[in-house]
Amino acid sequence: MINLAQKEIAHTFGKFIVTAMGVGMLLGIVLIMMGVYRGMIIDAQVLLNDLDVDFWIVQENTLGPFAESSRVHEDLKDTIRVIEGIDKSEGITFQNLQLPSKEGAVRVFAVGFDPFGDINPINSQRLIEGRSINKSHYEMVVSAKTGFKLGDVIRLGRDDYKVVGITHGTVSSGGDPLIYISLKDAQELQFLYSNSRIRNDRARGINTRNSHILNAVIATKKGGYDTDKIAKNIREFKHKSVYTKNEEKTILTKNLIKMASKQIGMFTVILVIVSTIIIALIIYTMTLEKMKEIAIMKLIGIPNSMIIKMIVQETLIMGILAFVSGNIFAHLIYAKFPKRVVLEMPDAWMLFIVVIFASILASLVGVKKVISADPAEAIGG
Repeated sequence: MINLAQKEIAHTFGKFIVTAMGVGMLLGIVLIMMGVYRGMIIDAQVLLNDLDVDFWIVQENTLGPFAESSRVHEDLKDTIRVIEGIDKSEGITFQNLQLPSKEGAVRVFAVGFDPFGDINPINSQRLIEGRSINKSHYEMVVSAKTGFKLGDVIRLGRDDYKVVGITHGTVSSGGDPLIYISLKDAQELQFLYSNSRIRNDRARGINTRNSHILNAVIATKKGGYDTDKIAKNIREFKHKSVYTKNEEKTILTKNLIKMASKQIGMFTVILVIVSTIIIALIIYTMTLEKMKEIAIMKLIGIPNSMIIKMIVQETLIMGILAFVSGNIFAHLIYAKFPKRVVLEMPDAWMLFIVVIFASILASLVGVKKVISADPAEAIGG
């Protein structure tokens, strides 16, 4: 039995391959967008996983330092530490900063912590050069993505900070590189105003010198204690919002990237629809070009089912080739994106199923034309 699809593809091989590669680039972008979404979820959990704490205590009626502005007094960490069931508690601050560099300002997410405390957010496995912070002032650990080197001096506010360590793969939920500074330095940068502002406020009768503020208190629990009961106790008696590890992860992975995931989903759907339309148009054009041949086939007795099979096979082969070229394209360029892109096999297989379904759907355009072909056209020329 002659494979009509194989003969037809060989006849228009150049057009067929170029079209498949063009559609493949669209599908490659779909895979990249899925990878961006996966990367956002992983980025959102980097700091949470490195801290690995059981409780996030923040300002009452707020969602915490990542979703909303939160301010609590520094001595709250001591109050939390003596609550039954609590093992460790420390204060922490978060803020966006612009680090000056030769290439221009570098946007970072700064984590302020007590270098002598019980909870250290710097994961030793991510530390690729240097050391952690061991002084109360003017030391900094930066992510490799910032471009800074060990020993570099960076001007922040009124002080100079020395880079003593470099980490790899440390980013915020927004994809910005993380830097780590001491809690005292972080408090001065975020909560202490300039001298002129202090004088101005003092003239107005406002005291603005208190910098002993935190964005959150983080804590771990002792073994054998119930997480929910401890959280309820803190909410009721300390009048603070308390989120467990899982609740904070939900806030980061769902609430903060909810709109971004919807936007990525919309673009993905649009690109898949565009790819389906392109395949349908190409198959329809190819069918029109061989209408006379199809009429001759029908005239000599070749059944519609065999001709339809040819159209469907061509469409499926184009879809599979587009999927393969799209995968290759995505894997070639994903590392060049500024934010993390994670390509996973389940996403690729899901896209493959969608492509097969879209290809079959696209083939219906050509099939309809084949069924309506009149064998008399072969005689009429």
